[in-house]
Amino acid sequence: MEQSHVSALQLKHAGIERQIQQEMSRPSPDLAMIQSLKKRKLRIKEEIEHI
Repeated sequence: MEQSHVSALQLKHAGIERQIQQEMSRPSPDLAMIQSLKKRKLRIKEEIEHI
């Protein structure tokens, strides 16, 4: 159970990273959106580390 939870969190983390990269590659990226995504990514990373 724990490993599947970690795997799910890692998939979410990777998905958010892809969203950040996509937004940053746009001609005029939404910086507020990028900051929000980075915060979500950090929270997921911290959750992974505490499991």
